[in-house]
This record gives sequence, C-alpha cells and structure tokens, in this order.
Amino acid sequence: MPRVCPFTGKKTTTGNQYARRGKAKYLGGVGIKVTGKTKRQFKVNMQRVRAVIDGKPTRINVSTKAIKMGLIVKPLKRTYKPAEAQTI
Repeated sequence: MPRVCPFTGKKTTTGNQYARRGKAKYLGGVGIKVTGKTKRQFKVNMQRVRAVIDGKPTRINVSTKAIKMGLIVKPLKRTYKPAEAQTI
C-alpha cells in the first residue's frame, strides 16, 4: 500500500542527510565542514482512522495534516445501552 494521503496528496519525498564536523566560527572555530552526504527519505505521518465515507464509517489511512485541517469527518460516538435484564 503506497504511503500517499488521498486528501492532501502528501507522499514520501527524498533528501540528503549531511554529516558535518568542526566548530562554528562564532564559537571560535574555523567553520563547519560537510564531510558526507547520504540519501534519505522523509516519510509522511500517516494514521489509520475511522471516517465517514459515502455515509458509512470506514477505516482509511490519512496524513495528520488532513486530520488537523478538518478534512476528515469522524463518525458519531455510539450511544448503545444494553436492555435491562428482566427477572421472571
């Protein structure tokens, strides 16, 4: 299953992880140098939530951004009360 949000379109992106050494100039050093770059992935923060889709509550994977933006309509809480036990 791809890690893509159906509401916002967010998906995994790539970038670099930089390895640095040295001391910053403002701290009295000669400056920070980059000693290596490695490819890395930025994953989307996907959550499995219950949402109302086409009038029925279903479980879907969505990003937390979509939840915060209010794009997800959550189902109402159940108000089920069991019937009273009858004594005969």
